[in-house]
Amino acid sequence: MNDALLVLEDGRVFRGAAYGAEGETFGEMVFNTGMTGYQETLTDPSYARQIVAMTSPHIGNTGVNAHDPESDRIQVAGYVVREPARVASNWRATGSLGSALREQGVVGIAIPGTRALTRHLRDRGAMRAGVFSGAAAVAAGEEALLERVRRSPSMKGADLARDVSTTEPYVVPAQGDRRYTVAAVDLGIKSMTPHRLAVRGCEVHVLPAASTAEEILALAPDGVFFSNGPGDPAAAGYAVDALKGVLDSGTPFFGICFGNQIFGRALGLGTYKLRFGHRGINQPVQDRATGRVHISAHNHGFAVDAPADGPFDTPYGPAEVTHVNLNDGCVEGLRLLERPAFSVQYHPEAAAGPHDASGLFERFCGQMEASR
Repeated sequence: MNDALLVLEDGRVFRGAAYGAEGETFGEMVFNTGMTGYQETLTDPSYARQIVAMTSPHIGNTGVNAHDPESDRIQVAGYVVREPARVASNWRATGSLGSALREQGVVGIAIPGTRALTRHLRDRGAMRAGVFSGAAAVAAGEEALLERVRRSPSMKGADLARDVSTTEPYVVPAQGDRRYTVAAVDLGIKSMTPHRLAVRGCEVHVLPAASTAEEILALAPDGVFFSNGPGDPAAAGYAVDALKGVLDSGTPFFGICFGNQIFGRALGLGTYKLRFGHRGINQPVQDRATGRVHISAHNHGFAVDAPADGPFDTPYGPAEVTHVNLNDGCVEGLRLLERPAFSVQYHPEAAAGPHDASGLFERFCGQMEASR
């Protein structure tokens, strides 16, 4: 039954069946190429204000459970699939994906043309979109709906980290003996990240996105971590200012994804919006020091603009690009050469995704040990 519409801001329209909650939603239209991990994707705060299309054709096969979410709710603005599973079959399942979407008010659509949609976005780039379901929405007419999509906010210039961050600090205790104290600034953190640090003996103090350098350093941390998150890094000047204070102190620093972009801006570099972003669990990233290639998980629409041909000057001494994406050459990692600070654009916590880059957490712990 064609009772739902997906309307892109360039006028392309896809018809399909309502999936999840009925109603309307607006956001940036993006696609995710992962063949697994849909529950982690849905609950990743980095997807705030984005409508996510899954390129894997069958979604919902394993239902939903209480163990896999990366936050306390579904974060995507809307959801696009090809063929929703009619039956959830997994021993861990506590419900179906469709029911979870309905319960949390997430508007979705099932369309036969997810491949056509993905090709369109690869050609034209990520863009604003709207999903509309129900008789009243469809009856409004495509032109009227298109005009509403074009009036919706753009991702460029959007400050979303504070919207998804914790409002109060909390602590994730170390597992086993406490070796280090880590101050983790929540710009949209995934729950697996502090867990990966905790299993390595880190007591993780998770702080709100707008925490100042003084508030971060008041914990006397052995290291500071800046997380992934949504939005445009150019709009998160508060995080850049806080990180500059951390770097001034000489405290070891590690950042991932949005944290990598904030690190780049703290070093005086620019950031820019990718044409359609990297969202999936099979991106090849090369370590420039060793030549080794990691298959890695990604979720980002912005990247750092840095010179890749050698060290460059920053207010904190020389720095260099450490990793590059082999698909498009964009910057995937940075480090300072004379201070204990580094970052990567991808997700070493592997939720979901490969574990090739898990050693980056050991590297961070090594920096904290060496700085004592």
